[in-house]
Amino acid sequence: MVYVFLANGFEEIEALSVVDILRRAEIETKTVGVDGKKITGAHGITVKADITVEDVDKNDIDAVVLPGGMPGAVNLKNSAEVEQLLLFCVGSGKVTAAICAAPLVLGNLGLLENKTATCYPGFEEELKGAKILRQNVCVDGNIITASGPAAANEFAFALVDKLKNSTISAKIRKGMLFEV
Repeated sequence: MVYVFLANGFEEIEALSVVDILRRAEIETKTVGVDGKKITGAHGITVKADITVEDVDKNDIDAVVLPGGMPGAVNLKNSAEVEQLLLFCVGSGKVTAAICAAPLVLGNLGLLENKTATCYPGFEEELKGAKILRQNVCVDGNIITASGPAAANEFAFALVDKLKNSTISAKIRKGMLFEV
């Protein structure tokens, strides 16, 4: 199961395009409301999460995804439940992914130490211990980071590659007319 965490102020493209692409790849994915089930994004789009953070089952996590957006990324950082789940995931070797401003959550927990990572410009100082690369998507072991909204689809395909394989990713890319 992939859990995509939604906190008020999340970046809609970074969350919903990832959910869409993962589901096209037939990867079981649930949206997780950090502030209840009704979550409003940074651009005023309100979505109903599948479950709340209290309902996440650690035993069935394959990956967690943190969309960026402001103040969504800060709201994720301030959630004790999200923090505990991230520490569990990284400690258990689960895929842990963050895009835009959200890598700051991983950086503040020390989870990017000695990893290559990227983020939205201006948040580099928050990625404590990381080697910062200026590219759309960075994959370092089971940590995947991405730079921002324009990289959302590429970020989602990196997740598909990691959780399934590049053949499935290529088939979905072709069907969506996504070329790199």
